[in-house]
Amino acid sequence: MTRLWKNQAFTIAHADDGKFKGAGLRPFFEYRDLGIHEATKGAYGAHVIRAVPGMESPAAWHSHDLVFQMVYVTQGWVVFEYEGSGEHMLRAGSCVLQPPGIKHREVRHSDDLELLEVVSPAVFDTHDEVAL
Repeated sequence: MTRLWKNQAFTIAHADDGKFKGAGLRPFFEYRDLGIHEATKGAYGAHVIRAVPGMESPAAWHSHDLVFQMVYVTQGWVVFEYEGSGEHMLRAGSCVLQPPGIKHREVRHSDDLELLEVVSPAVFDTHDEVAL
């Protein structure tokens, strides 16, 4: 039985044990689950996401039904465009808080892009949006 502390389980994810999988929200990214989804019973999720070299984003506008989404770039660069804010290039060390429901799109990225994404809840709906 897993012990819980205030409805969360203790968990550790090591990079050398982690495996990236292509089954995620975007086919041009691979995802490494950090175990936060299970440890928080779905209240939060965290992934390391990296680009699939040679694959490009279709730059499709979309939004998410969630209450929290933070992206921190650990390697490479990515250009996001946000409703009401325009395009922004994030580089290693850049962090963005994407407010709930904001229309956005990933425009382009480097082949060596790697980022950390933290969301709440762990599972959420994504909706296609009309270009601004």
